[in-house]
Amino acid sequence: MLESDRVCRFLLDERPVRGQAVRLEASWSALLEHADYPPAVRILLGEAVVASVLLAATLKFEGALTLQLQGNGRVSLLVAQCTHDFRVRAMAQFDTASDATGFRALVGDGNMAVTVEADDREARYQGVVPLAGESLAESLEEYFDRSEQIPSIVRLTATAEAIAGVLVQRLPETGALSTDVVALDELWLRLAAAVHTMPSETVLEPAAEVVVRAAMAGEDARLFAAQPVEFECRCSAERVAALLRSLGEREVREVLAEEGAVTVTCEFCHRPYAFDSIEVERLFASVDMAPGTDSIN
Repeated sequence: MLESDRVCRFLLDERPVRGQAVRLEASWSALLEHADYPPAVRILLGEAVVASVLLAATLKFEGALTLQLQGNGRVSLLVAQCTHDFRVRAMAQFDTASDATGFRALVGDGNMAVTVEADDREARYQGVVPLAGESLAESLEEYFDRSEQIPSIVRLTATAEAIAGVLVQRLPETGALSTDVVALDELWLRLAAAVHTMPSETVLEPAAEVVVRAAMAGEDARLFAAQPVEFECRCSAERVAALLRSLGEREVREVLAEEGAVTVTCEFCHRPYAFDSIEVERLFASVDMAPGTDSIN
């Protein structure tokens, strides 16, 4: 894994400001290995993957955070997921006949949902807000303002080779972090201008120090050790086999007779799993089979 596949936290010691910087290259390449997304859809998907990491980095939990966009545009559904230890995966469903580009044309009217499923409790948290503005970054800023009541500045960028982003948040003033309100307001405006106008090349810079320095508009920030981010999909040949068993032998053999093989493609990583006649025979050879599952996700 490349060193640049990381998320870094940073903060201003004497100001109630914190943030995260994310850059992914090898994991982004792995996520796209079996996929064939049009450029505009791929960019939106990459921004969503970065957003899921930024969101997960703000929380203390063990489990998975899922960012979901659902609307009536070219992309009907987009899901990006990041675990507490920064394992990412993502998928998008889109209209293959449409050539629409731009955020609003891609998502149309719809909602953005952020769901946190923690391993140590049954209940899950979900925040849902309408898709807002002219970018995913603007929708995220709206989410933090409405669902978390935390003023936030978001910048996302994506290319075919790498994806990256920055999140800066203004925390409630308490104790040693309290400061002159006017001065803090002025600082916040400077940080917003710095983040929103950062060149894409700077956001994509492998060195986190360079990104944070630009985002903090010259303020001295404390940068914490980077945490690695990796692509990981939970699909496997065993899960697909269980899915086929759940469909039933008759249906699977009918597909085999028509197609010459039974192929199942993971909707997240687009990896194909093909079962020929010999493998289908092995699949149903056992009389005592384990219960199946209706999903390979």
